[in-house]
Amino acid sequence: MSGGPLVDARPTVSPLPVEPLFQEPVPAPLVPDDWLDQLAAGLTHTGWMSLDVRERLGDELIAALRQEVTTLHLTEAMKAAGIGRGADHMRDRSVRRDRIAWLQGLTVPQATLFDFLEDIRNGLNARLFLGLRRFEAHYATYEPGDFYRKHIDSFAGRASRVVSLVLYLNEDWAAEDGGMLQVFNRDNHDEIVGRVLPEAGRMALFMSEETPHEVMIAQRTRYSLACWFRQDEVPIPL
Repeated sequence: MSGGPLVDARPTVSPLPVEPLFQEPVPAPLVPDDWLDQLAAGLTHTGWMSLDVRERLGDELIAALRQEVTTLHLTEAMKAAGIGRGADHMRDRSVRRDRIAWLQGLTVPQATLFDFLEDIRNGLNARLFLGLRRFEAHYATYEPGDFYRKHIDSFAGRASRVVSLVLYLNEDWAAEDGGMLQVFNRDNHDEIVGRVLPEAGRMALFMSEETPHEVMIAQRTRYSLACWFRQDEVPIPL
């Protein structure tokens, strides 16, 4: 199998605390059954998909999440991300250069988003019988020059991270701004099958153990939110 390091980048310590920044109400996302059918079909047929979710989430929620990650970034509340897990966890700037902050659902925008992610978890379980028990999510910031080399999100056979989801939060993003998600064929890891522009409201969804992907070099500050649906139980914080 070609590609970069196998990655399960969640640290074995409790998530980074996020102070409640915004408590204004935001409309609940729309998650109709036919849309969940579309997600399940895409994962089954090709192992990945990209779609616009502005109609699902609404502009207010996307704007609130963007304001939250921007504030965390500007106040230096985000931490340099690493690769590996446990004793093997390390920071290697030749592989990835993003900074992250784990979400705990403490703010209104996060809690609203978590309801949306929980609907997806239940919908995928009902349609694909994946046995997804929980999800975890973090914000990610890529500054100009940052990237994430080709990798997959879960060690094969670990049955931990099963489905990956990325939500982009960037306004007025153009191709020349870089930072695109590049997706490779799950059956041929040298074949590029898609590129996703990280524009606000765009979502990518893919099978964590099967789909190599990379983040191309960003030319301006790039904000996103990554989520993983997992089969394992909730870990006990150290």
